[in-house]
Amino acid sequence: MTGAAQGIGYAIAERLARAEASVVIVDRNRDGAQSAAAHLQAAGHTAIAVSADLNRRIDIDAMVEQTLAAYGKIDILINNAGITGRSLPLWELTDDDWESVLALDLTAVFHCCQAVIGLMRAQRHGSIVNIASISGKEGNPNLIPYSVAKAGVIALTKALAKEVLSDGVRVNSVAPALIETPLLAELGPAQVAFLTAKIPLGRLGQPEEVAAVVHFLASSDASFVTGQCYDVSGGRATY
Repeated sequence: MTGAAQGIGYAIAERLARAEASVVIVDRNRDGAQSAAAHLQAAGHTAIAVSADLNRRIDIDAMVEQTLAAYGKIDILINNAGITGRSLPLWELTDDDWESVLALDLTAVFHCCQAVIGLMRAQRHGSIVNIASISGKEGNPNLIPYSVAKAGVIALTKALAKEVLSDGVRVNSVAPALIETPLLAELGPAQVAFLTAKIPLGRLGQPEEVAAVVHFLASSDASFVTGQCYDVSGGRATY
């Protein structure tokens, strides 16, 4: 579970832990990851913390090794880590604005999938759930790098799902609209108001609402579901 020290990632980790999954809290914030894992442990759940910079392949490999050392296998991968980036029109974006968002929001997802797919294919069982965004379907003005990265995550999900259809591995994604998490701090008040106004239910989503859908997709209840992108958008998208 990447980016799991807070927000949507932690809500997913807590939801899966309550369903008796053995959880790995992966985050580049070492203290945050350890605190989140300790909170789950105190509630009687099985959890460990792994500090990783997902822009580094060596850290991703270490994440996998530490998970295998603790639990012996990997049944579920949740790719949640991401950043929104600066809210600016295209002509004001820098190369770093583009590259930093694409690196974490898309390339790291690709690398994490690569790191576990061999294990899942060998055991002929596994579920990958990628956290995309409604931005990846509709494109949000002033968030071009983020919109492009999340569109890539949706395409990666669909393509990989087709590659492992016969291997017992399912790959799905979730596309939230604006969710009330610390990530909102990356957006200005005007951008938050603009995006909230586009949600027909008239409110921000909650991390637990995303976690419920991810739990379904990761579980055997979704055994006939693969290659899909489920919206958690308050009615913003209906396709």
